[in-house]
Amino acid sequence: MTDTHIAAIDAAPAEERDLSTALMHGWRRRCPCCGKGPLLRGYLKVRDTCTVCGEDLHHQRADDGPAYLTILIVGHLMAPLILWAFVKFRPDPLVLTTIFSIGTVALSLYLLPRMKGIMVAIQWAKRMHGFGGGD
Repeated sequence: MTDTHIAAIDAAPAEERDLSTALMHGWRRRCPCCGKGPLLRGYLKVRDTCTVCGEDLHHQRADDGPAYLTILIVGHLMAPLILWAFVKFRPDPLVLTTIFSIGTVALSLYLLPRMKGIMVAIQWAKRMHGFGGGD
């Protein structure tokens, strides 16, 4: 084989990975590749490899992305609800603060690991940060 032929083989596009399927697996906190193995070990720690299919997951670089997404979603949901509750029912400020503080914390704790799964799934589907094979 010539060097040009080898370069053409290396430049061939890799098979497409289905983003929507990967996102659903990430939302469920499952391996973005097989959808069966658990993605997380503990609350937010991503496993180094999938226990079912052996996919390397240590490449992920979610960093602060899940926290930013969680804050964005929770803020956009809770702010209108607080306004609506205050205008409609006029509760005591301490009651309003207590109820919405508990709601905000509960929603944040629910969404944070799911946002982490989504961030890892996007990186896997788009072959970012080493998920592409020999990148």
